[in-house]
Amino acid sequence: MDPFSGIVGSLVWWIFLFYLLMGPQIQYRQLQVARTKLLEKLARKRNSTVITMIHRQESIGFFGIPVYKFISIEDSEEILRAIRMAPKDKPIDLIIHTPGGLVLAATQIAKALRDHPAKTRVIIPHYAMSGGTLIALAADEIIMDPHAVLGPVDPQLGQYPAPSIIKAVEQKSIDKVEDQTLILADVAKKAINQVRDFVYHLLKDKYGEEKAKQLAQVLTEGRWTHDYPITVEHARELGLNVNTNVPMEVYTLMELYRQPIKQRGTVEFMPYPVKQEGRD
Repeated sequence: MDPFSGIVGSLVWWIFLFYLLMGPQIQYRQLQVARTKLLEKLARKRNSTVITMIHRQESIGFFGIPVYKFISIEDSEEILRAIRMAPKDKPIDLIIHTPGGLVLAATQIAKALRDHPAKTRVIIPHYAMSGGTLIALAADEIIMDPHAVLGPVDPQLGQYPAPSIIKAVEQKSIDKVEDQTLILADVAKKAINQVRDFVYHLLKDKYGEEKAKQLAQVLTEGRWTHDYPITVEHARELGLNVNTNVPMEVYTLMELYRQPIKQRGTVEFMPYPVKQEGRD
């Protein structure tokens, strides 16, 4: 066997192995660089500090296992740090895409956003449910895609909505309810009151006391299921300050948050073919 051919074969094998192991990491790094450049462009355009909290599935490792993300304490630490470092006389644009998460973390982010001296805007390209809605309520302005949605902020205790726990207990006589269920109902009442009071304090300066109380009641009382979609039209009917002026850069940014690459996409589309002048 030709020694040169053997060396070339070994080199090709090592290159293939390197790409197999490091390729996903390199691609992820390229996405990070592209995101940073786009965020810098958006910040200059809007003369603001731009912060993102994007919770999508991502697969980075060798096996491409998708990771499902929610609002966490780590998120609140990072966002609080970003808000603290932001110029006090400049607006903040917080881009949110999330199914929700820890009430504690969402509450910290919402309070920090509310306390920023300059104008604050939350931009929602697709959805900001539960804790995401809680954060959006803290902003001076909520900017949503025409088909984006918010959601109720009624607390959840494990797999059960707090309002439903209370309702279930109220429908039975006290002697037929287990102690554990009674304790759960007591915690549920406290959780609802805590979130309701917080929403009220977020909104009272912007909407007035009566309107703030009304919104806090509606969003926490369990009127809808926890995943109920509050559309732009519905949000406006409730009296929230919502517009649909989402910057185009935000849509481009969302394309840079990859879904798991090991799975076949379920949606494909072909842009309408625009005929160019001078061509058949």
